[in-house]
Amino acid sequence: MVKLKKIDHIGVAVRDLKGALEFYESVLGLKAAGIEEVETQKVRVAFLPVGESKVELLEPTAPDSPVGRFIEKNGEGVQHIAFRVENLDEVLEELKGKGVRLIDEKPRQGAGGARIAFLHPKSSFGVLIELCERKD
Repeated sequence: MVKLKKIDHIGVAVRDLKGALEFYESVLGLKAAGIEEVETQKVRVAFLPVGESKVELLEPTAPDSPVGRFIEKNGEGVQHIAFRVENLDEVLEELKGKGVRLIDEKPRQGAGGARIAFLHPKSSFGVLIELCERKD
């Protein structure tokens, strides 16, 4: 059975990263750990640690990016939940063997040096799930 270690982060799609950061920092008291651009996913991200997890703000850098399409279809809001796993390659093979529909059959590079892969929402009751492996 797949062993999830914890919720790594919750991804929130936003149109304006600077404006969203102002809210999360000045109103909610969170502090961004920096801003990073992930060119392969056409997105700028900021992680805001809270407890043992993080909120990830995602701003599309192109309208045809996954986050850009999400905002166009759904508006701003929670885009995905990321769970931390230990061996992403093994987890993906196990899920594939169980018939889970995967967006990524092989891990790719994500923000913050993580290896990531997404499960298709049709396999997870409408929720986009990211599996995340980090070295820390």
